[in-house]
Amino acid sequence: MGFGLGSRRISPSTRTARLLPALAVLALGLSSVAAQAGSALSRFADEDLARGFLSTVFGSELSSAGGHIVKKFDGPIRFEVVNRSVLDNSHDVTRFIRKLPRMVGGIDARLAAPGEQANFKVVVVDPGSYVQQVRAEGVFGGFQPVQGRCGVKVSFTRGAIRQATAVVVAGDAFQRCVVEEILQGLGPINDDPRLAHSVFNDRSRHRKLMPFDRAIVAMLYDPRVEHGMTKAEAMALMPDLIARARQVVR
Repeated sequence: MGFGLGSRRISPSTRTARLLPALAVLALGLSSVAAQAGSALSRFADEDLARGFLSTVFGSELSSAGGHIVKKFDGPIRFEVVNRSVLDNSHDVTRFIRKLPRMVGGIDARLAAPGEQANFKVVVVDPGSYVQQVRAEGVFGGFQPVQGRCGVKVSFTRGAIRQATAVVVAGDAFQRCVVEEILQGLGPINDDPRLAHSVFNDRSRHRKLMPFDRAIVAMLYDPRVEHGMTKAEAMALMPDLIARARQVVR
């Protein structure tokens, strides 16, 4: 579940119908099968990757805030992991964060050093304190119903994402929640039930960082993609973004 600007949670885009003509045009300029030998993305056509990128990056789960532009960090991402649970799963969070840069090209992400300012906080909580913690962290606004067992708040300006905060319940769904909320905190905020091979789909059973998701984040953090870009601007770069993703996601 992805969340929104400030303390507002971001909602499903209502512009899905507009996406289809754009993808049809894109398909004419992209190979429907094209994949480099040995790539983890060889099973996906170019238009599959384009659809995944556009539907997750340009969309928001519960509000229209920021759904029409690219959202991403513009510099180093420094994580702080806070355990507030009796069942301490924080080591699983730190393990995932350490693996993230080599699994997704283009991001400078690591745990904040002592005294270093963090701009992405991950809070691990007990089930009984989840509602209190997401309210305290501003993940859900005062009038929004609290949903699920995990969530993330993304705060951004015209220049970049400035702060992300994820709250995750320790327990059975923990691994999937960590992957999904950290990835969505990087910018692909929307879920899409059509993405069968992705954690950006609350109906899927995937619990790990899938190659499809690695491609989406790698495309987003390609240096040519800038925070604030429109869908049309991103579409113009799509063939190059997909080509690079096929090279870096192995």
